[in-house]
Amino acid sequence: MPEDISVLKEQLRQQCRKKRVSLSEDSRSQASLSIRRYIQLWSVFQEAQVIFTYMPMNEEVDLLPLLTDNPQKEWVIPRIQPHSQMILHPYYPQKLVRHRFGMLEPDSALPRVPSDRVELVLVPGLAFDHKGWRLGYGGGFYDTFLSALPGLVTLGITYHTLLLDELPHMAHDIPVMALVTEKGIQDISLENKG
Repeated sequence: MPEDISVLKEQLRQQCRKKRVSLSEDSRSQASLSIRRYIQLWSVFQEAQVIFTYMPMNEEVDLLPLLTDNPQKEWVIPRIQPHSQMILHPYYPQKLVRHRFGMLEPDSALPRVPSDRVELVLVPGLAFDHKGWRLGYGGGFYDTFLSALPGLVTLGITYHTLLLDELPHMAHDIPVMALVTEKGIQDISLENKG
């Protein structure tokens, strides 16, 4: 990655972290509730059976009640590996362990879920732009995972205040197909990836 884009992304990460931390606990909670409602009403979510989601950390949008409210879905979550790899496992709340990055992840003893079984990925991000480009934490985990499964339906999850006009991106970055904030779901035209 050219140094100027790398530096710009790191500056944006710092700004977006500050903006997210500045949101009150109540506003994050209300936004998370609205986001979960929009997801639950989305036809793509209703039709999907195997859904890859994340365990929220820090001030991320909290989707956990969505899992509890939809036990008929097969929920899978990632376990982080070296070299930007993620291994998928079933979500069992009683079998979570703390990763050194701080988030909860599945116990490695749980069975693996083949990634090609996933029908929908709920993608966290520090920020997204209106074309679906994502600002993550810099590890490349989601881009690596999604690049191996082109065409997989992806929904970016963020607060409306972190939906930006434009984000820098590189050839290896993978945009999401739709976005959800507390203001609603935005489907993104694949022709406008630019």
